[in-house]
Amino acid sequence: MKNKNLSLLAVPIGVVGIVLLLVVSIPAWLLDTLIVVNIAFALVVLLTTMFARKPLDFSVFPSLLLIATLFRLGLNVASTRLVLGQGYAGQVIETFGNVAVGGNIIIGAVVFLILVVIQFVVITKGAERVAEVGARFTLDAMPGKQMAIDADLNAGLITNTQARERRAEVAAESDFYGAMDGASKFVKGDAIAGILIIVINVIGGIGIGMLQNGMQITDALNKYTLLTIGDGLTAQIPALLMAVSTGMIVTRSGADSDMGSTAGKQLAQSRVALAISAAAAIALSLIPGMPMIPFLAVGGILIWAAQRIKARAAKAAAAEREKAVAEKTTGASDTTDDLLEHMRVHPLEIQLATDLIDIVSGGSDDLLGRVRALRRKLAIELGIVVPPVRTRDNGELPSSTYAITVAGVEVGRGQAPRGKVLALGDDLSALAGVDTIEPVFGLPAKWIAAELRYTAELSGATVIDRVSVVVTHLSSAVTANAARLLSREDVRVLTEGVKRVNPSAVEELVPALLSLAEVQRVLQGLLAERVPINDLARIYEALTLRAKVSLEPEGLVEAARLALGAALSNPYVDDGTLHVITLEPMLEQAMLEGQRQTEYGSQLVLDPPVLEQVLTEVRSAAAEHEGAVLVCAPQLRPAVRRLIAAQAPALPVLSYNEATTSPAPIETIGVIRIVTPTLAS
Repeated sequence: MKNKNLSLLAVPIGVVGIVLLLVVSIPAWLLDTLIVVNIAFALVVLLTTMFARKPLDFSVFPSLLLIATLFRLGLNVASTRLVLGQGYAGQVIETFGNVAVGGNIIIGAVVFLILVVIQFVVITKGAERVAEVGARFTLDAMPGKQMAIDADLNAGLITNTQARERRAEVAAESDFYGAMDGASKFVKGDAIAGILIIVINVIGGIGIGMLQNGMQITDALNKYTLLTIGDGLTAQIPALLMAVSTGMIVTRSGADSDMGSTAGKQLAQSRVALAISAAAAIALSLIPGMPMIPFLAVGGILIWAAQRIKARAAKAAAAEREKAVAEKTTGASDTTDDLLEHMRVHPLEIQLATDLIDIVSGGSDDLLGRVRALRRKLAIELGIVVPPVRTRDNGELPSSTYAITVAGVEVGRGQAPRGKVLALGDDLSALAGVDTIEPVFGLPAKWIAAELRYTAELSGATVIDRVSVVVTHLSSAVTANAARLLSREDVRVLTEGVKRVNPSAVEELVPALLSLAEVQRVLQGLLAERVPINDLARIYEALTLRAKVSLEPEGLVEAARLALGAALSNPYVDDGTLHVITLEPMLEQAMLEGQRQTEYGSQLVLDPPVLEQVLTEVRSAAAEHEGAVLVCAPQLRPAVRRLIAAQAPALPVLSYNEATTSPAPIETIGVIRIVTPTLAS
């Protein structure tokens, strides 16, 4: 039989065997074997919990705890049957009884009761409370963790696969602590059952010895008490190990190493603490009557450990000084290449105040790693290769401030104070912190201490770490300035990529009909209206047809938009419907009559009162119907978009032809109207 089949059948067969222990009598030699298996199993579980890096690494523990508890109860029933029926329950129980009693039944009983008190009152009670509190807080924190995952996904910090894995881990964590809350009751019930079984065995043994076997009460008490204590120890020692395992698994926090490594590293982090402890141990050895050698030995070991920490710290400090000297020497270079590098204007740059340098120093909140993930996300969404993001410190920035620049021009600024997280929510008054405005969406927020993160999540707030704030702001800045970031070289690289998979689409267009500069202008026009250019083959085919008729840039952009079809309207479909705002027919006709062609594209020439009314109506409609799009005649679309860009930058403008390419039904929810009789000048 294969190992896989053995693993599949082991647990069901084992559970059935445990049930049989409750009703079938077994020989003493088999009971010895099962007791040894029980002790070894409990020891394996204890060591596994010690080497597990986090609780979810041993997620099957609650189920194993139930099986182990049932197994011990089955052994108790089987041993009770042998003790009371035959007066002998195997060598293991007899040996445990002799060792524990040591010739004195009272001492043995006291030792057994101490073990029961340790398990029931100390370990089991504490583990039960920790499991209960852990389950409650884990379940309460689930919504906040889910929102944090969504925020990281929206910021491009993680992929969809990673988001699914994190959500599954959050759900598994809540299930685990919920199961542990119930499983801890097994340990408590097992301790109570062990005490009752011991009392029943002693009373039953004395009764059987005196009434059935004609023994004196002292002889019956000695014989059956010895066996009962041995039986109790063989059950209580594995039960104690399982109780310790329960307390250990529920008190573990998320760590990157096993318990031994973590404990050693954290206990040795303070040289002063070890030195003071060593001095205290040596001082205790000087008290008259105290054993001097053990105290001096412990003090010597602590002094040795403290010196090791001191030497390690000195070595690390020397390495830091060497690194600083090397960086200073390298930075002093003034070669032509270095000067040219300092003179060069970088396409995309994040400038950090001097107290924010720690966010690029590595670790789980490394800004550089998050930026790399963001570049991949934006490349997929926008279809452009985002240039490398240069990160440097700027001593002129105020404390805790960062600035985002595109081609040397600042396009965004925000704050990311050290040791703080950003809380977003409707009611943040109960949280202590500094009020602020979220830089991307303009939502009210508050910078709070990182220690208050879980408190804020429990209150319903969404909590974002400061690196996520910077990356989200960078994502918004790149999307808004994508047209400026698309260089001629980028267009060449993208064109060559299309040529490898669709050579005819490129060869007929570039350079036969359009130059790279003209193609760049068209792609920048699409990106300026946040239209992705990842379907370059279709765009180039449309440009080829349009360029044979006219090379006018505005017409080329409109031809490319129309070729993209439903890709333009689908992002604005809400609940399966495309909600649109239209222009009043008379207004639209007046705009057509007032349209003028200029070297900068088509413009609308309207009377000032009419223009003011149109802009007012557009602003009102955009605020009232969030998520809707404005549709108009194809001839008007570029001019209308240019007209309202400054007043309602978030309101998309589609032509009738573009809107009708969407497979979703169209619903008109607003109309732009004016009341001025004279429309055109």
